[in-house]
Amino acid sequence: MKVQGKIRPLRDNVIISDMEFGQERTKSGIYVPSADGKHTGITPRWGRVWAIGEEQKHVSIGQWVLVEHGRWTRTVEVEQGDDVIEVRMIDNNAIMCVSDDGPTDVVRAS
Repeated sequence: MKVQGKIRPLRDNVIISDMEFGQERTKSGIYVPSADGKHTGITPRWGRVWAIGEEQKHVSIGQWVLVEHGRWTRTVEVEQGDDVIEVRMIDNNAIMCVSDDGPTDVVRAS
C-alpha cells in the first residue's frame, strides 16, 4: 500500500520505520542470510519511532524500540516529496525496550 502526504497515528499508537528483514552483515564482515519466514527468523526486531499519537508517553520520535516478533503491521509506503519511507504500526504492548541509539552490531548488507 502506498500513501501520499502525511499520516498521523491516533491515541497512543506508534509507527516505526527502518525495520530490517533482509540479509545483514556484522561489523566484522560476516554475512548473515535472511531468516525471515523460517523458524530461526522468529526474533524481535528493532525499528526507529517515526510518528506517535498524542497520548503516547513512553517513546519519542527518533528513538529505537525492540518489538516482539510479528507484533507489527504490513508495510505502508509513505511518499514525502521524492522520498518513499516504509513504515509499520506496532503493538504498544510488544515494545520490549527503548534506546536513543540504534542497534550497532548488525548492519544491512549492500
